[in-house]
Amino acid sequence: MVGIKQNIRHLCLSVFALAALYACGSNHTEYITIDGQALGTFVQVKCEKIVNSDEIINLVKRVDKEAKMSMSIFDQNSLLSQINRNETDSLDCHILHNLTLARSFYELSNGAYDVTIKPLTEAWGFAAKEPSKRTPNIDSLLLFVGFDKISVDGNRLIKRDSRTQLDFNSIAKGYTVDLLAEELERLGIDNYMVNIGGEIRCHGANARGEAWSVGVETPREGNMGDSSFEKILRKTDCAIATSGNYRRFYIADDGRKVAHTIDPHTGYSTISNLLSATVIAPTCAEADAAATMLMSLGSEGGALEVAKRCEKERGWLYYLIYADGEEYHIECSDEFK
Repeated sequence: MVGIKQNIRHLCLSVFALAALYACGSNHTEYITIDGQALGTFVQVKCEKIVNSDEIINLVKRVDKEAKMSMSIFDQNSLLSQINRNETDSLDCHILHNLTLARSFYELSNGAYDVTIKPLTEAWGFAAKEPSKRTPNIDSLLLFVGFDKISVDGNRLIKRDSRTQLDFNSIAKGYTVDLLAEELERLGIDNYMVNIGGEIRCHGANARGEAWSVGVETPREGNMGDSSFEKILRKTDCAIATSGNYRRFYIADDGRKVAHTIDPHTGYSTISNLLSATVIAPTCAEADAAATMLMSLGSEGGALEVAKRCEKERGWLYYLIYADGEEYHIECSDEFK
């Protein structure tokens, strides 16, 4: 790992879409591309032109507002923020759904994936507060982190400790992709790709009448754009998400790299040679959470073993990129070899 620390800072290892803007080839339906903002990041919708662009733009805005008012930890008026401040214990359908899904990943990973991690992500500066670059009092924070500190009774959240708080950043973006995709289908749009900050869900065919193409960038210093890809994944009727510690990090006062993937067992950044985890699943909420889960597990925590288990039991596909000295190596589903 020592030899690649500087390189990791410049990695641009992300998942993004590669598709034509308009129809060509055997598919004569016109396609459109809508670019905008959602959840504080970019959103792009590519789809067949069944409705006009303004209708899709308004749809993106409505879904973005609905997701923020429910699950955002950055909006102090959101329901999740109110729950974290103990102003209410009522759960809406979005939070209830994602809590149930998050618990399944908590159990699958033996606690490596945990949405009660907000006190830790906030202390390290990844939850609406700027990092202090000083090591927080981790032991005291760990006292009220853990899924065993909460339970659900109907649509009410019960906390064993009032200081327990939820952070849905590892699942909300993927879930919002799902919401937007489902709304497109309600409009009768069968061929589309939704991309919010690199989390993707696609259905049907692209403008060429083919499966959608999604590129995983090569983890190489200087590859900051879209000029080099480690792999082009051609998939449809699925969701794809990538997680990694190559962008959201800072260097603490003691020189230690602090990345946004926090191990809820130790309270510190996950230390691993796993650079990137890409997961393909039926929904983007699942893919988003699974990719984060694998990064939290890391190589030492058995990320590859859990990825293989998910493929065998759930049919999910994985593409893992590991640091290997100055180079890197790949572990992935057989379909991608």
